[in-house]
Amino acid sequence: MAKQKTRETDVSTEEKIKEAARKVFTQKGFAATRTRDIAEEAGINLALLNYYFRSKEKLFQQIMMEKMQQLFGVLLPILNNHELSLGEKVELIVDNYLKMLAQHPDLPIFVLSELRNPSVEFTHNFPVKQMFQQVHFIQQLKEKKPEINPLHFLINILSMTVFPFIAKPVFTHIGIMQDDDFQSFIQERKRLIPIWIKAILEI
Repeated sequence: MAKQKTRETDVSTEEKIKEAARKVFTQKGFAATRTRDIAEEAGINLALLNYYFRSKEKLFQQIMMEKMQQLFGVLLPILNNHELSLGEKVELIVDNYLKMLAQHPDLPIFVLSELRNPSVEFTHNFPVKQMFQQVHFIQQLKEKKPEINPLHFLINILSMTVFPFIAKPVFTHIGIMQDDDFQSFIQERKRLIPIWIKAILEI
């Protein structure tokens, strides 16, 4: 019983640290974040944080892997589903991606800004390139439109879905739209993007 309680305490403390790290890294970025900032946010002392995570880099790698999984993980099961048509995949990608981004609107800016940071290596643990090259979606696209570079096609879908969330602070600052307007705007894009993509594919 005592060992079980210790494991539960370890999991609880570790998750508390990771939750604090998610918040602080997202707000400040890797370079500006101190381990002391994370410890204070988690409500623990610095020694305890260092016990669970030996360095800021190791903690950041875990958080960044989670963020990358959120950003790309929603796509891969759809892209690699052999039972779905190309058109069905387009609809599901747009729908699921916009839902995920609505729940995590700061995710694209965080990932894009931190990808520029050369001081932390994590991409070798998350082989995005290899995963996308091997998915069934690429084969379907090549059969349907061999003249279209699959990378261009995927970037078009991602940019149509992701860019509004990146640009939202600008839109809000200059008064183009507020939160309620933005939600309506995203719902409209959820309907329109598959239409535009299917027009490119002529399906």
